[in-house]
Amino acid sequence: MRPFIAPSVLAADFANLQRDVEMINESEASFIHVDVMDGVFVPNISMGMPIVEAIHRYAKKPLDVHLMIVDPDRYLVRFKDCGAAHITVHYEACNHLHRTLAEIKRLECKAGVALNPHTPVEFLTDIIQDVDLVCIMSVNPGFGGQKFIEHSYKKIERLKKLIVETGSSTQIEVDGGVSLENAPLLLQSGADILVAGNFIFTSKNPIETVNKLKNIA
Repeated sequence: MRPFIAPSVLAADFANLQRDVEMINESEASFIHVDVMDGVFVPNISMGMPIVEAIHRYAKKPLDVHLMIVDPDRYLVRFKDCGAAHITVHYEACNHLHRTLAEIKRLECKAGVALNPHTPVEFLTDIIQDVDLVCIMSVNPGFGGQKFIEHSYKKIERLKKLIVETGSSTQIEVDGGVSLENAPLLLQSGADILVAGNFIFTSKNPIETVNKLKNIA
């Protein structure tokens, strides 16, 4: 099965955001990945509700919104209203994760949980059947262009084993340092969705790069 590709607009040209969103529309990407950072949970500030709404205005692909923020429950409804189809929150940022996931689903969005590199997948054992996707952070969150963390392969394998053992339909998303070089092993390890930012937007032909990731052997 071919992977789902989610280009991350964190690496887009913000002065030409409409152009870059329309580029993704023309590609074989499945989703548009939108990183929301608050400068507290991660050491960077990216985009808020008005930018997400602007992206949605031109997007023909579902928005995969990744909230790297503290207290995400305060903003779930607002991001839904801005056009989010998927809302992913961080395990490390939620005091009552099951309740947060239930609220995301009540809003009729796909509910995702992201895990930082140091967080074991086993922490999701009791809720894995309530999660639509798990985002494995294969870099430390906050900045694009970082080097892929090699132990992520084993982490993906453990998560896939947990999903199979529990009969869950959860998809595995990988975010950070994804490239044509490591994509085959990521898929072999169990990944379903590949998020790529700099690798796509700094390439000579971003559409071709997306399509190559989509059709990787």
